[in-house]
Order: sequence, then C-alpha cells, then structure tokens
Amino acid sequence: MSTIALPVGPRRTPPHRWTVPEFHRLCALGMFSGRRPVLLDGVILEQGPMHSPHGNGVERTDTHVRLAFGAGWRFRIQLPLVLSLHTDPMPDIAVGPGALVGNADHPTTAALVVEVSDTTFDTDTTEKAELYATAGIADYWVLDVVNRQLHVFRDPHPLPLPTDLSATAYRTHHTLGPSDAVSPLAAPHATVRVADLLP
Repeated sequence: MSTIALPVGPRRTPPHRWTVPEFHRLCALGMFSGRRPVLLDGVILEQGPMHSPHGNGVERTDTHVRLAFGAGWRFRIQLPLVLSLHTDPMPDIAVGPGALVGNADHPTTAALVVEVSDTTFDTDTTEKAELYATAGIADYWVLDVVNRQLHVFRDPHPLPLPTDLSATAYRTHHTLGPSDAVSPLAAPHATVRVADLLP
C-alpha cells in the first residue's frame, strides 16, 4: 500500500481565548472607552451604542425589580458578573443577596439576571442563555423591547449528548406579553408587571 504525501500548509494558530483578568485589565486601560464590551466564553464582543429604548428598559426594569426584592439585596447594573474564567457578560441587571460593604471581589452568581434586548436578542436568548444556565443562574429574563415581550428562562439542566458535557440550557422558556406578570423565584410574593418594564 502506498501513501500520498499531501502538501502541508502553514499551521493556523488558534484564536486567543481571553480570560476575565485579561478582559478587566483591558477595560481598566481604557481599550473599550465609549464602548460596551462583554466577554463570552473567551471572546470579546462589542454590543454597540445603547439606544434609548434599551436605556429606558434598563431603568424601568431596575426600578421595578428593586421594588419587588426590597432590602437585603444587591442590584448591579451593567457591572461584572464573573461566571467562569472566560465569561463576564456584564448583564444589564444582576440581583444577588448581600450588602454593599465588604465585597472585595465581583460576584459569581445571582438570584436573577435580566438582559434588555433591542439588537442583541438572538445572542441573549441563545449563547448568553446557555452560559447563564451553565453557571447555575436559576432565573434569567430577557426583555425584548422591539417585540414588547418578556422571556423568562428557568430550570437550568445539562444538555444531552453529543454537546459539550459541561453545557447546560434552560428547560423552561415562557414568553409573556404586556398584560402578563411574573414573580421572581427569589421574591415569590412580589409581582412584576411586564408593562411596567417596557419603555
């Protein structure tokens, strides 16, 4: 049996997989000044300018989520949430237990994460949803300001083979309209009206 020697081309170097410390250092150096970067599984993405519906949606959602949770919770708006060595999605809103004093590190989990979507809906409901589920975020909401809907993702569960054994997705996904309401899992006695979140 004879063998055929195929020409060997130049080796391709795999793209650099950024870590959270590297990402935060670049941010601190002003590399993304005036931009809105996120780090998703080692890839730095730019979300583009924030349009008024997005900004108003963040502000309205922050106001009503704070009312729902009350005291004893931290509310972080577009700040780091370190889900793994390679992921810091900087969610629009992350709610976690605790006080605002004595917190040396960025949080690594949250009771509720909310992303407000206008141009990022596909990423927010697929790649980001999987990363949040894999990190064990039990309650993940996506406010779609374009179609005026709230998507509620819950029950993170490992994906079946042949996908990555560490990957997780949400088992439940409910789509709510302006006339609907939802209670956060961590604040079950509170009710949040979808209409109050929409700009």
